[in-house]
Amino acid sequence: MRTNSRPFLIALAALLALVLVPVAVDRFVAARVESRTAKAFQEGMGTPLPPQVHVRGVPVLTQVASGTLRHVDITAHDIPADGSERPLPVTELALDLHGVSKSDDDKEARARKAEATAYLSYEDISNALGIEVGQAAQPGRITATVLLPLDSKVNITTAVSATSGNRISFHDFQVTGGTLPAIGRTLLDRVFAEPIQLRNIPEGLNLRSVSTTATGLTAHFSGESVTFRPDGSSDEGSTEESADRAA
Repeated sequence: MRTNSRPFLIALAALLALVLVPVAVDRFVAARVESRTAKAFQEGMGTPLPPQVHVRGVPVLTQVASGTLRHVDITAHDIPADGSERPLPVTELALDLHGVSKSDDDKEARARKAEATAYLSYEDISNALGIEVGQAAQPGRITATVLLPLDSKVNITTAVSATSGNRISFHDFQVTGGTLPAIGRTLLDRVFAEPIQLRNIPEGLNLRSVSTTATGLTAHFSGESVTFRPDGSSDEGSTEESADRAA
């Protein structure tokens, strides 16, 4: 006698529906939050393309309902540095955000705490300083080529470090090739006397350290109550509105 498997298949299908439908809804909400966050970040920071955004943890729907996202990763590229005499764009900014929520008026988002890593290319640093720089043999130092009259040049190295106000300072100059005349010292003083200000960094992030790599500088940030002020808002339905409130 064959056992009728139809009731079992119906029960299995119902069970799968109970499992898969909430997962699909949660993934939809997560995608909407990530898309909205990327759009707001792009508008607020002026990047040419939206950043990559990943909301961690499941279910996302309960995080949206509570108004706070537990953990969000954002990776943005080519952040401009408008409003500076020596603009130094950020080639890449990777943000690790914890406890992200929106203000009641939806005009800003805030992370309870955050860490970030910014990559600054030597090409952009050279353009900002007006002098060619690159990696030095010693850690924490960069090379610079000082062009002098009569087509002569001098190679020097300088230490780089983080200073207050999200600035990168240059100090401890050492001549590695050639002789540095008085005119060269004057040029160095003019180029390196003032630290370079890193602009368009989210409010509340503080520069902690700077390290050198083969292709640029890596700047490390951390902070609490880190604030983002995105532009624009949305009125696209109840689910999306809930996602917007948490993004």
